[in-house]
Amino acid sequence: HKSRRHGGFFFVRVPPVQALLREIGLTRCPPFHRDPWFWSLVAGGVLVAWGLHLFGFAAPLPAGALTAGLVVSFVLWQPLLEELLFRGVIQGRLLQSGWGARRRGALSIANALTSLAFALLHLVHQPPIWAASIFVPSLAFGLIRERHASLYPALALHGLYNLFFLLARAA
Repeated sequence: HKSRRHGGFFFVRVPPVQALLREIGLTRCPPFHRDPWFWSLVAGGVLVAWGLHLFGFAAPLPAGALTAGLVVSFVLWQPLLEELLFRGVIQGRLLQSGWGARRRGALSIANALTSLAFALLHLVHQPPIWAASIFVPSLAFGLIRERHASLYPALALHGLYNLFFLLARAA
C-alpha cells in the first residue's frame, strides 16, 4: 500500500475490497473436491488420527465431554478463525512479497513461516510435542490454500482434521 503526500497530509491508498478478498483467499474457488491432492491429504489425516488412537497417543475424552458445542467449536469455529488469520491474512500477505512466494518444491516460504507461527501459537494450550506436531498439518493447509488460491479448501481440510482427531479421542 503506497502512501503519497497531498496538500501537506499523507494519504494511504487502500486497495479495493476485491483485492483484499483475493489476497486473503476469499474469492471464488475452483472445485477442490475434484482434486486428488485434496483427497490424498484427507486420507492422510484419517490415517494419522487412526494411528494416534491405535497407539494410544490421543487421550480419550472424559465421559460426556463430546458435546455438540465442542464439535461445533472444534470443527467449525476454531478452523474458521485460525484459517482466516494464518492462511488468509498472514500467508496471503507473505505470498504478496517476492521472497514469500519463493518455493522449495511444492512449499513456499510463506507457507513454512505461517506454519511455524501456527505451531508456536499452539504452545499456549498444548504441550510442546503436540504443538510441534501441528506444523505438518499446517503445511498441508497452506499447500492446499496455495494450490487453489483460495481459503475454502484449507478451511475444509482443517475442519476435517479436527473432526478426525475428535473421533480418535472419542473412540
